[in-house]
Amino acid sequence: MGLPRNCEVKIRSKFKKGEKNLITDVPNVKVGHITLKNEGKYINTGVTAILPHTGNLFRNKVLAGTSIINGFGKSVGLIQIEELGTIETPIIMTNTFGVGTAINALTKYMLKDNEDIGTTTGTVNCVVTECNDGELNDIRGMHVTEENVLQALENCADIFEEGAVGAGTGMCCLGVKGGIGSASRIVSCDDKEYTIGAILMSNFGMPGNLIIDGRRIDTEQTVPRNIVEKGSVIVIIATDIPLNERQLKRVAKRATVALSRTGSFIGNGSGDIAIAFSNTNIIPHYSEKNIIETKMFYDDAIDKVFEATAEVVEEAVISSIYHAETVKGIRGKEVFALKEFL
Repeated sequence: MGLPRNCEVKIRSKFKKGEKNLITDVPNVKVGHITLKNEGKYINTGVTAILPHTGNLFRNKVLAGTSIINGFGKSVGLIQIEELGTIETPIIMTNTFGVGTAINALTKYMLKDNEDIGTTTGTVNCVVTECNDGELNDIRGMHVTEENVLQALENCADIFEEGAVGAGTGMCCLGVKGGIGSASRIVSCDDKEYTIGAILMSNFGMPGNLIIDGRRIDTEQTVPRNIVEKGSVIVIIATDIPLNERQLKRVAKRATVALSRTGSFIGNGSGDIAIAFSNTNIIPHYSEKNIIETKMFYDDAIDKVFEATAEVVEEAVISSIYHAETVKGIRGKEVFALKEFL
């Protein structure tokens, strides 16, 4: 759950951590995994699902913003987030070749509880994100099924595993085993405490560039030399702070700070995408009123939100590799866990 308090790998923290030090410290946010592993068939992949809230997301959308830090990616649903500033489905993480399957499964999941979709109202904008796990996984086998996506959604809960699980099972990061990482921070605003949480799928960075709390860790010896940065990262930032869609886009941009702190230079072939949402500002699908009310943050005071975001995403990166175990994959590739490497 985030980095344990007694962890030998430490990130200096200016802000107080949430109770679980996970994105699910944000009220009503849930996360679920399904992990697919078969060493004999070189299967190391899976699905991770994030619920922005536990109600009907189509009828009660959350305000959101996205930042395409580097666009070498195949995620879907981001165009409508950019245009309308809302999310109306769970967010799915999986591997690159699982995106089509995940869209179909998530669409069916949404149709089941919303008979109006595609009949008396419009269709639905499913959000599916991806990274390429082909270094360790038989990605050409396309092993993720629609049932796997539905299982991940059913598994959504307050507590979830980190490391080489779910969509992060086959991911590599900065020369060591990557995966799923999460963390949370508490921010005080107007005498009230709010939570910022992050979950990410780390699959980025050049071996030898890993930085933890300002100290470079020489992971270059774990892989052949002259390896270029060609991975990706998906960052999901959640909060209960009332931010509008413009401000959430600005929050999403701050993920870049954390990636830089941990050793990424956002390489040419890297798909680095961040999505931020607030589940305090709810946008109804149906309204009898032409004008609805939402709250926003005072821009001149928003720096503490940006700073806490950079800190929470930085820890989520390190947590993703701290919790991962060594994995042997396809073509004889073996990627060591950070703890084993150290």
